[in-house]
Amino acid sequence: MTSPIVVTHRGADLLAAAAAARLVTRLVDVQSTGRVPSLVLTGGSIATRMYAALAAMPARDAVDWSRVELWWGDERFLPPGHADRNETQARAALLDRLRLDPARVHAMPADGGPYAGSPDAAADAYADALAAAAQPEDHGPVPVFDVVLLGVGPDGHVASLFPERPELYDERTAAAVRHAPKPPPTRVTLTLPTLRQAREVWFVVAGSDKAKAVRLALSGAGLMQVPAAGVTGTRQTLWLLDHDAAAELPTALAQMPST
Repeated sequence: MTSPIVVTHRGADLLAAAAAARLVTRLVDVQSTGRVPSLVLTGGSIATRMYAALAAMPARDAVDWSRVELWWGDERFLPPGHADRNETQARAALLDRLRLDPARVHAMPADGGPYAGSPDAAADAYADALAAAAQPEDHGPVPVFDVVLLGVGPDGHVASLFPERPELYDERTAAAVRHAPKPPPTRVTLTLPTLRQAREVWFVVAGSDKAKAVRLALSGAGLMQVPAAGVTGTRQTLWLLDHDAAAELPTALAQMPST
């Protein structure tokens, strides 16, 4: 387990811009080695701001986006193109402006077609897609992700893994979520074992309503109460925060450099 690194920024806009710039650098670094980077996208308001900042950044063209594998950490199980789907929001903010290889964009199935009314079938299909992308050197049923982006809810949830829910025990690659405490109630999510298959995990969190959850996650709370505490990268776990989200951090963490 890697020790977390905390970086704070004065406000949400600065956080979004800095996270976008950091992501460009990371993807360029991976591509410079000859590898195709694998990135797991997240949803939420700060993620959308980060994607918009990236879309507006001239440096985005330093990345060969046709050679990036894109996955999602979770999805609202809604009809294709629904405004509340994480995929729809990411496409509007960023992806539709990039030269992507459609075969490398792995959206989670929507509630329609062969998956209509069946989030379990959608989760199984996503697990199959991840397994097909895994290489022998990954040593498992999913590819090793270069970066997993995650937000954190006020209750400490990540992706669609909510406190004290049975999905936290699920050892499959992906799982259906029903009766989620946050609407919409039906979702598909990567599980904790899958999210941990990342070289780097980046939590991007803004807002005073997240401060308690951030403090608990970084203070050793149990993952059943604070699922965010249960996701770490094999090489780096990075918490990118605005000052409001960092307001309740222990002194030792709060004293880390801020911008």
